[in-house]
Order: sequence, then structure tokens, then C-alpha cells
Amino acid sequence: MGMPYGMQAMLKDGHKMMSGLEEAVMKNIDACKSLADITRTSMGPNGMNKMVINHLEKHFVTSDASTIVAELEVQHPAANVVVAAARAQAQEIGDGTNFVLTFAGELLAGAEPLLREGLLPTEVAEGYAGAAAHALEALEGMALEDSAADLRDPAQAARRLLGPLASKQYGQEATLAALVADACIRASPPKGSSADFNVDNVRVLKVPGAALSDSSVVSGLALRRDVEGTVRLAEGARVAVFAQALDTAATETKGTVLLRSGAELEAYARGEEAKVEALVEAIAAAGATVVVSGGAFGELALHFLERKGLMAIRVPSKFDLRRVCRATGAVA
Repeated sequence: MGMPYGMQAMLKDGHKMMSGLEEAVMKNIDACKSLADITRTSMGPNGMNKMVINHLEKHFVTSDASTIVAELEVQHPAANVVVAAARAQAQEIGDGTNFVLTFAGELLAGAEPLLREGLLPTEVAEGYAGAAAHALEALEGMALEDSAADLRDPAQAARRLLGPLASKQYGQEATLAALVADACIRASPPKGSSADFNVDNVRVLKVPGAALSDSSVVSGLALRRDVEGTVRLAEGARVAVFAQALDTAATETKGTVLLRSGAELEAYARGEEAKVEALVEAIAAAGATVVVSGGAFGELALHFLERKGLMAIRVPSKFDLRRVCRATGAVA
């Protein structure tokens, strides 16, 4: 059996080479159409949910096309181009990913009979580019100018949110529009500032046991966690944030402590206790009334925090810890 040569020698075992209209172009079109068919039925207010199980065996039940294509782990090169376009749409606009996928599928489905009739792919692409230019020109003529709009006015901002929200939560758009407008206005940079609006400053916290009508906007940061001690209320608080655990110091490697008597054991325990007490005393002396930690609170630390009347909150997520720092102006 002869050795492979040319292109065959550069590709690994199990590869497939495709060429021509039927093998390459049509298979690429079929792959993109299949991807569009998966998400097509999730479009609109009556769109169906999809259950996606990723490689970690995690279940997703959603109608959001961005989440669906992210968890599908698409491998086909042509379909990946469409997925990249949908992701760019989500990053730039925040919505319309399903439209991008469906529209791309329809464009390719319309190109298929033209290619079979003998047109070249470049000719079809030129035709679509001309159609896009004509469509943009027509849309510019249909646009209505509203220069008097004040997007910092909750009523005007809510009115502009009704359409996008109705496509996701039909019948609840009025309630949601008022909440979203209020939250976005509160999180917007000051008027005249050159800073961009940070989408991460608006978060949704779901608490079981209530209805959508019970939703409200909270200025600050809400965490779905209980406090570690018994102190549950702190008004006019000063917050101290620690990225590490608040506990007795531990060595990075295993060590052995040799104690020859009960007095040595008692002195060793008192030394640890004194260090933790000094740490809590320093926090209280700085004026802090709330202590936030990214790690666990040790029993000794929690004991002295309770004695000083300090609230202890554990935030294990580093992303939530960053949000706490941003909301309070702290540096962990």
C-alpha cells in the first residue's frame, strides 16, 4: 500500500475531503439550515422551550437561542460562522440572536435553488449584498425620529421597552418594563459622564415563594444568602471585605506541633485565640459594622464578631464578591 501524498499527507486519519457543489456547498447549507431549525420554534412569545444537556450533564430548559447554541457545542465550520454571528449580536445588542440564526437559515435556503440552477456562490453573495443595501435604505426612510425622548424619564424608557419584553413575556410586559426602566436608570452613569452603561450593574435575583407582581427594584446589591451569626440588621453600615477566610492561620504544608504538657497546650490555644481577637478588635476599631468574607468564618472569629456586634456575611462566589466591592467601594 503506497504512502499518502499531497493534501492527503497533511491531514490526520479519518479526515474527509469534499469538493464541488453537491459535496461541499450543499452540505454547508444543510448544516446551517439544521441549526436554524433547532432554534426556529423558540422564537416569539409563544416559542417552545428546549432541553439541552451539555458535556457536564447539566440540564438547561430555555427558549433563549444564545444559551441553546452556546451549550450545543457546534463543531461544523459553516454552522460555527452562524453561531459566531449570533454571539456578536448578543454582545452588541443583547437580543435578537434567534432572528440572526433563523434569518441566516432562510437566506441559505433561498440560495440553494439558485446554486442548483448554475449561479456561482459569489454571484448569490453579490445579490444578497445589493438586497441588504436596498433594505437598509428603505428602513432609513421608514424610521421615525424622536429627538425629544428623555431616556432618564422612567415613563418614556418603559414605553420603549414594551416591544422587546412582549416578545419574551407576553401579557407581563407592562410590569416588567417599569421594573427594567427603573433599574437601568438607577444603574446609568451620571448625566454628562463619558462612561458606558455597564450591563452587569443590573442583576436579577429570583426568590421562591412569590409572584411576578411582587418584584421590586433594590438600589445596591441583593444576595440570596443568610448571615453567618445572629446579627441580621446593620443601618448606616461600614463594610469590610476580605477575599480570604476569617479564621486562624494555617500553614501551606503539613506540620507537627509537639506539646509536652497541658500548660503548653493551653498556651498554644490562647495564642491562637489572642491573634483572632486582635484581628476582630482591629476591624471594629476601624469602624466596620459588616464583615464580608470570600471564605469561611472560623468558630473563634465568629465568636468575637458576635461579641463586638458585627454582622458576618459569607460570599463564596468571586464574581459576587467583586460586585459587593463595586457596590460598596471596597477593595478585597
